[in-house]
Amino acid sequence: MFQMFTEFATWLVYGVFALKADSALGAAVHFFVEDVSKIFVLLVVMIYLIALLRASLDVECVRDYLASKNRGLGYFLGSIFGAITPFCSCSSIPVFLGFTSAGIPLGITMAFLITSPLINEVAVLLLMSLLGWKFTLLYVVVGMTVGIVSGLLLDAMKAERWLQSFAAEALARGRQMALSNDASIPDRVLSFSERHAFAKTEAVEIFSRVWKWVVIGVGLGAALHGFVPEGWVETHLGQGQWWSVPVAVLIGIPLYSNATGIIPVMESLLANGLPIGTTLAFCMSTVAASFPEFILLKQVMQWRLLAVLLVVLLMAFTLVGWIFNFAAPYL
Repeated sequence: MFQMFTEFATWLVYGVFALKADSALGAAVHFFVEDVSKIFVLLVVMIYLIALLRASLDVECVRDYLASKNRGLGYFLGSIFGAITPFCSCSSIPVFLGFTSAGIPLGITMAFLITSPLINEVAVLLLMSLLGWKFTLLYVVVGMTVGIVSGLLLDAMKAERWLQSFAAEALARGRQMALSNDASIPDRVLSFSERHAFAKTEAVEIFSRVWKWVVIGVGLGAALHGFVPEGWVETHLGQGQWWSVPVAVLIGIPLYSNATGIIPVMESLLANGLPIGTTLAFCMSTVAASFPEFILLKQVMQWRLLAVLLVVLLMAFTLVGWIFNFAAPYL
């Protein structure tokens, strides 16, 4: 599915604009066009489909899944859904907005948002060929655990109070729709035209709020993607000292890639002698805690929630790096 965005960007940037594929500008513009077009389509389609589904859901069924007795299962299912969806950190945000509007608890939504960019089937296959099945299995387990624990912590902190007002209101409306019969969507079965109108309104409203931040966020990521000198990371991450892991995490934040695109970078880092844990910490930070993602998330989260999320992720990735560096001789 996503191949068509790559082909479109290649045609536009290297064909129409006649930029050179091996130039920094060409790489940056190609990255920008591909990701903006992909995210715009996902933003509209995913929010529309989720809103259409919301207008058709059985209230009792939704209530059962959102009940507190199923919250633990919810974190796990959110993380599983994140693992099987091929989204990068920025393109998973449309689904995050749809989940919020559907009234799904924030912790479950965050479990999805954090896991989705870290794990996908292509990355798993590439990792298996690069590191073997033991490292790959450990990576998947650790990635899902980071998502689940982060969601659990954010729910325990009642982090939904730090959503932006429109997102908090959407969450409250969705929760009311799911947990009571007094909802903006009545109990009667809606016609398709009514469901379409509801979903269209949701998609237009959310898209109008966030489209410019998609452009800014991906633009920043594209600039860094195209102009960060090759080999810079390998040179500056140290030789395996304990402090190289948190430094690697911090260096990864300004950068931006998806789980599939980061695999060649990971291979290069390992080939240049960087420890596996330090490499994974850097790559996880690049994929799931990048500036472009946080620029987009600022539109739905207040600064306090962004800061908490950033600290949780940085601590988690640092611990992951130390764990993998320690376990590497035994795997």
